[in-house]
Amino acid sequence: MVILTSGSLQTQGMAMILANAMQQQGTELQILLCDAAGDLALEGYSSEGINTPPGHPMEQVTPEGIMQMMMGEGASVDVCAIYLPNSDHGEDDFRDGVGVAAPGPMAEMMRDPKIPVYSF
Repeated sequence: MVILTSGSLQTQGMAMILANAMQQQGTELQILLCDAAGDLALEGYSSEGINTPPGHPMEQVTPEGIMQMMMGEGASVDVCAIYLPNSDHGEDDFRDGVGVAAPGPMAEMMRDPKIPVYSF
């Protein structure tokens, strides 16, 4: 499980690059977006491109671009339960496939010793 709360472009980008590597290595990926990172879930949200590390097949990527690619490969993406009540957005503003996390199931995953939790 990857929990992303940071509004920092580089932190968001690195979190998505690492999550993508985890998915490529066979991890069933669950991403939880909270606070400023919740904006990545919004249809039409577009961040600046970030330069990738040497050897990466693309020169620049965006966090939301990597996220959408991972979703296409089966990653589950949700915003935290308090994102919408504390924003001017509704579920209809989300990219296709993004949901709203329920605290109970999220807590179960976080407590499961077989599911590592990474927070950015």
